[in-house]
Amino acid sequence: MRVPIPHDIGKEEVRRRLHARSHEIGQFVPGGVADVQTAWPNEDRMDLSVKAMGQGIDGSVIIEDSQVIFEVNLPPALSFVEPMVASAIRQQGQKLIAPK
Repeated sequence: MRVPIPHDIGKEEVRRRLHARSHEIGQFVPGGVADVQTAWPNEDRMDLSVKAMGQGIDGSVIIEDSQVIFEVNLPPALSFVEPMVASAIRQQGQKLIAPK
């Protein structure tokens, strides 16, 4: 699943905000308790591994000039919640890159 979020703040500012706030991602998972691991294989990509409630989801955040793309690999058993997950990613992703 791909969820694009437009921005007009430049790639460098998006990078800075994501680096500064990546620790907040676990709070966005229902219940607020999740183990979130992040890695930056390059300056325009943050890989994520989220584990919560016995489930694990991997994904990435790709920074482009005018959008940030959240890619999430939902397990087949959770595909029925894709619209809800996409909506939550859109809402929380905007918070991650918003000015503080």
